[in-house]
Amino acid sequence: MAAAAGERVLVVDDDPPLQRMLARTLAAEGFEVAVAADGGAALAAAERSLPDVIVLDVAMPGMDGLAVCRRLRAKGMTTPVLMLTARDAVPDRVRGLQAGADDYLVKPFASEELIARIRALTRRGAHAGEALRFADLSLDPATRRATRAGRSTELSGREAALLELLLRDPRSVLTRERALEQVWDDAAVPNVVDRYVGRLRRKLGEPPLIHTVRGVGFMLRS
Repeated sequence: MAAAAGERVLVVDDDPPLQRMLARTLAAEGFEVAVAADGGAALAAAERSLPDVIVLDVAMPGMDGLAVCRRLRAKGMTTPVLMLTARDAVPDRVRGLQAGADDYLVKPFASEELIARIRALTRRGAHAGEALRFADLSLDPATRRATRAGRSTELSGREAALLELLLRDPRSVLTRERALEQVWDDAAVPNVVDRYVGRLRRKLGEPPLIHTVRGVGFMLRS
């Protein structure tokens, strides 16, 4: 399936052969491709081209991919970021996700997997502006702002992503395994889902809307 018309991808990599390969592969799939070879150029290109997805190499001289991602998030850019790296250890994936990345792909990778992950990110971004509602709770995924009974609170990226999963399928059980896969890309320590659910409960106030399904996961119920 070709990319939707006008879908833009910014490729950031300091390795010219890999940069060219990525650009050719994505262009063949119908994406509009912009490229940058270092962190400074990546920040400028992201603001100039307003991509739908950024494919960002971690290991670059000077400002590396983690620093670029942090800068983008600090500027308020919510563009999905797919990190590319040769390191596949869990702590490395955790650092990438903590920097604000949305997905993580280890080199070497198959072009088919790269395309599939980019398409998943563009689909996620296409729904980012839709407010999600359940009972007296609403969430704007783009701004990470939740509102309940007229009281607004700003959520962290992971808190918003977890609440979005619950809101997209209310009254159905969200398993811990699915939350780890979708929100943490399986790169998380035990009980992290429970800790984030606790944080959401405190921020959203009483009476609680997120209920524990013992031994399975969590669900929204009024």
